[in-house]
Amino acid sequence: MAEFPRIRIVGLSGLLIQFGNEMSEPANRAAIAFRAAVEAQVWPEVRETSTSLVSTFVSVDLAANAPQELIEKLQALIGTTDWFSAPLPAGRTLWEIPTLYGTEAAPQLEEAAEAAGVSAETAIQELSSARVRVLTIGFAPGQPYTGELPPHWNIPRQQALTKSVPAGALVVAIRQLIIFTNASPTGWRHVGQTAFRTFRPDHTTPFPLSPGDELQFPSVTAAEYEGIVQGDTSGNGGAQRQVLA
Repeated sequence: MAEFPRIRIVGLSGLLIQFGNEMSEPANRAAIAFRAAVEAQVWPEVRETSTSLVSTFVSVDLAANAPQELIEKLQALIGTTDWFSAPLPAGRTLWEIPTLYGTEAAPQLEEAAEAAGVSAETAIQELSSARVRVLTIGFAPGQPYTGELPPHWNIPRQQALTKSVPAGALVVAIRQLIIFTNASPTGWRHVGQTAFRTFRPDHTTPFPLSPGDELQFPSVTAAEYEGIVQGDTSGNGGAQRQVLA
């Protein structure tokens, strides 16, 4: 019997469907695709769903609903396809978010480039052309973990924390990029600065990004970035967006 997918009961909160025990593209793909499939079932006992890097969580009141019936439904749904190669849901969004690399705004670009074994110029070229997926949302409201970058970007976190990076900071480690929601300490290296806001509590949709969305971070000059900061009040930070079929 295959170790994954496997279903675990999470207290009285719901059920967790795990597609792996560590981050991988197929396991993340499976978690996102399976969540969409569960949502499409519109099972009355399901309150909401979410995903982590490699798991789908199905929220159910297990004090009011015995788990076995839902486990059987989930097992039947799991058996309908190979979720590790399933297509991602349609209707996701591709975001192109203007990014100022290096300078005093993002002072750890050269350090990160050295750790990845490339020059600062090559780092900008690679990071600004990479197209990464929102793997999950976490740590802070709306904050995306995105990836995966090529293997040479599997750089470790710092041994000590940077005391604070600002909201909109683009940071890198372990083949992933994060846009910070709020000013925060971090062990990830600050390589770019965006004006994109990942949490907008006064908007109808407070989290503009969702797992499965895709992102690119094209490079802009300091003057272009300043123009975006001064002129964009939407929270998008000058980003272009398109719906993915």
